Amino acid sequence: MKHQHMEPAERLVTLLALASENEVVEFKEAKKSYDFTKLGKYFSALSNEANLKRQPAAWLVFGVNDHRQVVGSNYRRQRNDLDSLNKEIADKTTNRITFIAIHEVQHEQGRVIMFEIPAAPKGIPISFEGHNYGRDGESLSALNMEEYERIRAQATLEDWSAAIVPDAGLDDLDKDALRVARNNYKSKFPDKAVEVDSWNDVTFLNKAKLAVKGKLTRTALILLGKDESEHFLLPADVKIRWLLKDHQGNDRDYALFGLPLLLAVDRVYAKIRNLKYRYIPEGTLFPEELDQYEPYAIREAVNNCIAHQDYTLAGRINVIEGEETLTFTNLGSFVPGNVQRVVMDDAPEEYYRNRFLATAMFNLKMVDTAGGGIRKLFLFQKARFFPLPDYELSSNRVKLTLTGKVLNMDYARLLAVNGELTLSEIMGLDKVQKRQSLTGDEEKQLKGKSLIEGRKPNFYIARAVAQKTDQKASYSKNRAFDKQYYLDFIRKAIGEHGSLTRKDINELLWNKLPDWMNDKQKTYKIGNLIGELRRNRLIVNNGSMVNPQWVLVK
Repeated sequence: MKHQHMEPAERLVTLLALASENEVVEFKEAKKSYDFTKLGKYFSALSNEANLKRQPAAWLVFGVNDHRQVVGSNYRRQRNDLDSLNKEIADKTTNRITFIAIHEVQHEQGRVIMFEIPAAPKGIPISFEGHNYGRDGESLSALNMEEYERIRAQATLEDWSAAIVPDAGLDDLDKDALRVARNNYKSKFPDKAVEVDSWNDVTFLNKAKLAVKGKLTRTALILLGKDESEHFLLPADVKIRWLLKDHQGNDRDYALFGLPLLLAVDRVYAKIRNLKYRYIPEGTLFPEELDQYEPYAIREAVNNCIAHQDYTLAGRINVIEGEETLTFTNLGSFVPGNVQRVVMDDAPEEYYRNRFLATAMFNLKMVDTAGGGIRKLFLFQKARFFPLPDYELSSNRVKLTLTGKVLNMDYARLLAVNGELTLSEIMGLDKVQKRQSLTGDEEKQLKGKSLIEGRKPNFYIARAVAQKTDQKASYSKNRAFDKQYYLDFIRKAIGEHGSLTRKDINELLWNKLPDWMNDKQKTYKIGNLIGELRRNRLIVNNGSMVNPQWVLVK
């Protein structure tokens, strides 16, 4: 089934004309509702099968029965409720991959929902809640091992960085970069230092995995090529862009660095203003002073972008400097699939997008292919009591953000006094301080250790921890009073003043509601409290709908 552009209604006609369902098309009646977990399993299965069938997309269609007759579906009638599926699916899939689009078609027999599901990226099976699914004919099943390996092998069959550039020669390499490369190689392998000095340039390039039998590869040009040699790599745009933004997000300065990238890393690093950060630890008047960012972390992040960029997408690497953040982006999916697994396993990856390039960068002391680079980023941030690195993974981009300050002093104090926390627990607590949702396993782990309290998704530091870390006030601000307290408080205030407007009640309760609530949540909560008192005939509105005046029922 080709994926030429069609309007949704045309696409539906094409799908209904199929002789039967297949590995990349699934029909469901879903007249009223549909189990979310099962929908997620179909997302994984159809995405993986589209990859294997070399189709750009697969289709899950609601409102159609097994005989391809339209019966109509009332599944998530509100458009914003339907659109929220994008995030719900992304939260549970590899690389946060979600739908290409969700189409609604008003067919004469009823409403049809067409979920357009992207094919799994080359080399990366798509899982849902950690499990890979596929199709056995028309049936949903686990992705079998042969298919799993076929998808994974796609990442290793072609290595763009290893290709020989037949017209490139030694004159196309930068002499300073070649000199630095030799020094770095000797530093990486000190037992070979004397031997390296006796090698001519061709021998060195072969030994360092920059050339193959004396012929330069794309890797050699990326790392050591002269700026004017970039035409050999077209259409790839092998550049690093540094961008400085102010606190409002406006661009203040920028610079562009091209070949050779071996030298560009230092030039980018020199642009970054790694300012001193000061904060006063608990129990002392003497401030701590440290760099906002660990120098190793900056270099590791830039070098990772170089090593893992998908150069076939013809995009640039970005380093964006904010007042208190550094953001690094590179094109291409995150090959390991899951950041938390990489951090917790602390082991070398089995697959690399640019294996030849990664090996050369390892030989030139740029990256650590022995594993642990990303884990070190987490440990450096932990040692500072700063928020852990934020990874945002989309189907074709990896975005890493480092925060150069203490975001939540309660979290920082917790790390400072509790040296027994595991990295997994710290990663969960980091999500709590950032108001990010926890997975079921993270919630179970943190609650099991009595580290957090509250209801999903609004967790906060637990009372026992708060008392140990002098966070009692913070704990009390996060914990809500019993509902009856608020109801009695409203009635008492109305009794004292005769009547209260909605504005009066808002001002009465606003600062008594927990700190984790945002303005919208507080407004909604107060409205529910007023509604409960009205339904129980304890208060009545003597004003209008626009300007209510709430009084006690006599």
